[in-house]
Amino acid sequence: MTTVTHIGGPTTLIEVDGWRLLTDPTFDPPGARYGFGWGISSVKLAGPARSPADLGPLDAVLLTHDHHGDNLDIAGRAMLPSVPRLVTTVAGARRLGTGTGLAPWAETVLEAPGKPPLRITATPARHGPALSRPVVGEVTGFAVGTSTGTLWISGDTVPFAGTDQVVDRLSVDVAVLHLGGVRFPLTGPLRYTMTGAEAVALCAALKPRVAIPVHYEGWSHFHDGRGEVEAALSNAPAEVRDRFRWLAPGAPTPV
Repeated sequence: MTTVTHIGGPTTLIEVDGWRLLTDPTFDPPGARYGFGWGISSVKLAGPARSPADLGPLDAVLLTHDHHGDNLDIAGRAMLPSVPRLVTTVAGARRLGTGTGLAPWAETVLEAPGKPPLRITATPARHGPALSRPVVGEVTGFAVGTSTGTLWISGDTVPFAGTDQVVDRLSVDVAVLHLGGVRFPLTGPLRYTMTGAEAVALCAALKPRVAIPVHYEGWSHFHDGRGEVEAALSNAPAEVRDRFRWLAPGAPTPV
């Protein structure tokens, strides 16, 4: 069985096959403004549903990228040395000076006494429109091979050829989708993560058993919240609507 706890923003605790994995640690209180470079910034509007002290021992952190405060904040960065394994992007491992950095479709295996090996595969992600990578930096998603099937964490991405590869190459059981339709006044209508409508279309193609929205609330630069996602779902076929599951913040939920 897989249990997912949504802590806030992109941060989730995933418990599967005896492993305890944390994604994108963000534990700062609300109120601060974070710079993302190129004159772009955002204010954190909501704090985490649980603190690092509430989580208990962790086996690994899966970090989709290290250079944006809504995916790794000050408190999240401070907890990294206490976690046995860190898996992130190649650039992120270099900047942090630790961890396993994976290029798209590269793999690593988590191993520990008394637990089955857990294969982690980096999946392509693009954090904005075409040609935006020099500005937004390197990001990744993760496919986690579990005893019940593949759990996919999309990372901060828009739909592009790389997400098409995920659809073609993976049979996904549980999809954790980074949404929010991120945009900024400085760059107008350009989007840097999936909208609700894009997530619905992706799930129609991907056909996960369960789709879990995260990264849709708690920051001023998120512009597609739960209401926008549910509006998109209201026009989707029932077989797509029924795949989506909203998690109560802080509550461990079997999926």
